[in-house]
Amino acid sequence: MSGDSRNCGDVVMPAIAGGVRRSGAEFYWHLGDFRAIYTIDEDMAPPAKLGLPARPITVSTYLATTWQDFIDHQLGPFGNLPVYLAMGNHEAIFPATRDSWLLQFADWLEQPALRDQRLKDNPADHRLRSYYHWISRNVDFISLDNASPDQFDAAQLSWLKRVVEKDEASGQIQTIVVGMHEALPGSYTRVHSMNESPQGEKSGRDAYEALWHAQNAAHKRVFVLASHSHFYMENIFDTPDWKGRVLPGWIIGTAGAVRYRLPAEAGPAQKGQTDIYGYLIGTVAPNGAISFQLEKLSLENLLAAAEGKYPEPLVRWCVEENKQLQPLR
Repeated sequence: MSGDSRNCGDVVMPAIAGGVRRSGAEFYWHLGDFRAIYTIDEDMAPPAKLGLPARPITVSTYLATTWQDFIDHQLGPFGNLPVYLAMGNHEAIFPATRDSWLLQFADWLEQPALRDQRLKDNPADHRLRSYYHWISRNVDFISLDNASPDQFDAAQLSWLKRVVEKDEASGQIQTIVVGMHEALPGSYTRVHSMNESPQGEKSGRDAYEALWHAQNAAHKRVFVLASHSHFYMENIFDTPDWKGRVLPGWIIGTAGAVRYRLPAEAGPAQKGQTDIYGYLIGTVAPNGAISFQLEKLSLENLLAAAEGKYPEPLVRWCVEENKQLQPLR
């Protein structure tokens, strides 16, 4: 899994897809922010300084084609490997809406594993949602939607609690893996997380408490994944906010978006890395334990994946200059 593939995603995601497929992974999980929306991504209109042939594109053309561009150039390289999609905040930037996202990506949200699980949970539930879960062997994978300041709303939070409570009572489920775009409150990325809105703060803490109960009281293994911040970081909830109640957590916003500076308060235990591209791969043991490994992509990986499709100056720009030097505030 990884997230945030705007800006240079058309250059980076084919290399991610190649690595994921070669690894033998059963699926890829994209944690949101497919395209910039508020501006034209550099992989669709390269920076003028590169002197590359101009690709005529207007704002209206960009908005009409950008999600199809994501499907063609970022999802297409995965072939028949299942891909699960979470909604990011850029998918909710005007004129994009949650409803338009649901319609555009309905095929991915209605793939058999998700539809079958939804109907197993409730045979009368035929509604398409931006949050869902699926069970593979002894692991429940839960994909949440916190793409806008009103989330988690009451319906989603209630749904999450029902799913977690059922997992707690299950003798089959050993592990719960939760993925979302913005990190839950109280992490080392609090300036760029669910801490940014009152609803996000309250509902995010409620979600955290439910997951902590599953780990602490029901003895399930719980892992929490997010992107939104464009760097890599481990142990993101080992903060004063959650002292004594730490869930294993990762940030993996490394799929092509402009890279951010690491937060100054994070220490060596967070193993933070920025100005990289890559993905996180999880290996599940028979007892439900999961080991996560960061797989970084080199310039050579990107050039090989882009050969014949994207010019080398653009690939090098994505590696060398696609970064924001000002700290997040």
